Amino acid sequence: MNTLLAVLFVVGVWWLSTAVVLRLVWLPRRTHRRSIGIASVLAVAGLVASFALRNDDTSLGACLGFLSGIALWGWHELTFLLGRVTGSRRGPCPPGLEGWPRFRAATEAVIHHELALAATMAAVVALSWKAPNQVAAWTFGVLWLMRLSAKLNIFLGVQNLQQEFVPPHLRYLTSYFRVSRLNPLMPFSLGIASFFAFFLFTAVTPASDGEATGLVLSASLLTLAIFEHLFLAIPVPDAWLWRWATKGIQ
Repeated sequence: MNTLLAVLFVVGVWWLSTAVVLRLVWLPRRTHRRSIGIASVLAVAGLVASFALRNDDTSLGACLGFLSGIALWGWHELTFLLGRVTGSRRGPCPPGLEGWPRFRAATEAVIHHELALAATMAAVVALSWKAPNQVAAWTFGVLWLMRLSAKLNIFLGVQNLQQEFVPPHLRYLTSYFRVSRLNPLMPFSLGIASFFAFFLFTAVTPASDGEATGLVLSASLLTLAIFEHLFLAIPVPDAWLWRWATKGIQ
C-alpha cells in the first residue's frame, strides 16, 4: 500500500472516529444506551476480527486490523466519556491533597477504565500472539500507552488542558488536572515516542507489503499522538478540529 495513502487513512479515521465519539457523548441522555449498544457490537466485531485476521498479512488485512483496534478503542472512549466505566471515586479531588495521596485519589477516579483497557490489551495480544498480522494489537497498544502518558502529563501539569469537551457529568475529573509550563515527564514522553515513531517508519523498507502497511499505520498513529502531546504542552487552540461535531448540541 502506498505510504501516503496509509498516512491519510490513519489521519482520516483518527479525525472522524474522534468526532463521532464526541458527537455521541453530547447527544441527549436518552440516546446514550443506544450509542453504547452500537459501540459494543462494533467492539465485539473488532475483537473477533483481530483473531480472524491474524494470519492475513496483506495490506488490506493490516487496514482491517487497524479498524478493529479503533473499534475497540472507541468503545472504551465512549463508555468512559458517558461516565459508565470510570472509577470508584466519583467526586472532585479533596482540597489540599498533594504528592502520593493526590495521585492515589486521581487513580481511584479512573481505575475501572484503566483496568478495562489493560484487560482489552491483554485479550487482543493473546488473540494474535505470534501471528503475521498483529496490527489490531499495535493500534490498541499505541493508543493505550500514549493515552496513559497524556493522563500522567495532565496530572503533573500542562499548559493546554483542553477542557472544552469534558462533559458536565465528568467535570469533577478536571480537579485532578494541573496547569504548568512544563512538567519533567513531557520531554521524556515526547522523546521516547518520537524514537519509536522514527524506528517504525525506518523499518518499513525491508518489510513485506502487509507488514510495511501495518508499520506505517502504527507509526502514523503514534505521530498523531505525539502532536496531541505537543498540543498539551503549548497553548494551541486545537479544539476547532472537532468543534463542528458538537455544534448545536453543546
